[in-house]
Amino acid sequence: MPSENITWHEHPVKRDQREERNGHDSAVLWFTGLPASGKSTLSMGTEKRLFQRGCFTYVLDGDNVRHGLCGDLGFSPEDRNENIRRVGQVAKLFADSGALVAASFVSPYREVRDMVRDMMGDPERDFIEIFVDAPVPVCEDRDPKGLYEQAREGEIENFTGISAPYEEPENPAIHLRTDEMDPRESIDRIVEYLEEHGYLRPETAVAESVRTQRNGDPGVPAGEAVEE
Repeated sequence: MPSENITWHEHPVKRDQREERNGHDSAVLWFTGLPASGKSTLSMGTEKRLFQRGCFTYVLDGDNVRHGLCGDLGFSPEDRNENIRRVGQVAKLFADSGALVAASFVSPYREVRDMVRDMMGDPERDFIEIFVDAPVPVCEDRDPKGLYEQAREGEIENFTGISAPYEEPENPAIHLRTDEMDPRESIDRIVEYLEEHGYLRPETAVAESVRTQRNGDPGVPAGEAVEE
């Protein structure tokens, strides 16, 4: 039932003021792809790279939100859609706060991804769809808990790529073939996009020596343990 007797309160500090203070524009980087395609690896690696540049950034990870915000939801199509709706609203708040927020979710249906896009104040600017693309056999090889195998044996229902569909983005802002690119190359591509489209400004860049200190950078994507 919709809430009643509520009023939206305008913030005295506006989004453009927050962006000016942060030294970069805000947006939602939406990582979508099959389970174990590398979404979590790339979203976390992007967060680290942006943090090194002095950005206000955070990751909403599919596994993590099910420990709290979406802990009451299962994996039926209805619950998965509600999962994404909630995360979309949280991502919108992060963007309004001035953050470059990365959201890492299978989000298999175009209609639901478009729902999140349409939540944004400026859908074409605020929502950056990143297609993390890897073939099912590659994802199966990376799968650390054997979820694909369990799905093929009928032990897991509604598993995207096996017993449930995945609708590929038709025109993603960024298309990453993670079976052909290593994580560093993929993260470089994301950062280059943010630079080329004016989300990152020169003053947010740190010294080159700091940018190249990547001792903790992720290795080959191992995939996500739980499908979102």
